[in-house]
Amino acid sequence: MTTKNLLAAITLVIGTAAMSAAQAHAKLEASQPQAGSELASAPKEIRLHFNEQLEPAFSKIQLVDAKDAELPLPKAELDKADPKVMFTTVPALAPGQYRVRWSTMTHDGHKTKGEIAFRVK
Repeated sequence: MTTKNLLAAITLVIGTAAMSAAQAHAKLEASQPQAGSELASAPKEIRLHFNEQLEPAFSKIQLVDAKDAELPLPKAELDKADPKVMFTTVPALAPGQYRVRWSTMTHDGHKTKGEIAFRVK
């Protein structure tokens, strides 16, 4: 393989890796409360940990009960120490099943959404 061909191959590999990283979407890595958890008492806040930095103006958290009724929450904020973490406080919750719905946009403009469920005893 000539030096020219080797450089072209290296450039292609680096370019492909960079494109793959640039096209990645924010993925939920962890949450409090944890998905599927059963809690002895209601959480005071919802914290969602993502793998990428989020765009606060286009990121939100919703909370719905078992009847799919949305409960009012303060606007979600990003953690100042870690812009990959979005959080909001939660009002007092009665025992029952709840779902956290989230949607977010990363700095590169990719949007994602999802939901997790938890139960309060």
